[in-house]
Amino acid sequence: MLEKVRVRLPVGRPRTRPGAVAGDKAYSSRGNRRYLRKRNIKAVIPEKKDQAANRKKKGSQGGRSISHDADLYKERNTVERLINKLKAWRGIATRYDKSPESYLAGLHLRASMIWIDDLLKTTA
Repeated sequence: MLEKVRVRLPVGRPRTRPGAVAGDKAYSSRGNRRYLRKRNIKAVIPEKKDQAANRKKKGSQGGRSISHDADLYKERNTVERLINKLKAWRGIATRYDKSPESYLAGLHLRASMIWIDDLLKTTA
């Protein structure tokens, strides 16, 4: 799932390895953490209570506790707000577009609309 993530800087070709990935507890699976660790990406993902309980139940064989940067995790709301703005467009929220290409085109169109709206708000 995380293989398609790309980060673009203002100039140059897109980077394919961000410094950190912030996600909610739904992304705290062992597979996601392993993938990020293999690519030297910091995982800013809190641990689920049941995962922590299972790890503690194993004792010393359960491994060390998972820590995350709480300050960096708080900044993830910026992404959440953008996703909410994208989903305000009914076509994206309900996935009316069945082909991945047309859905991605809708995402690009909606992102452009948000960007233009933000530009107009800052210049006014």
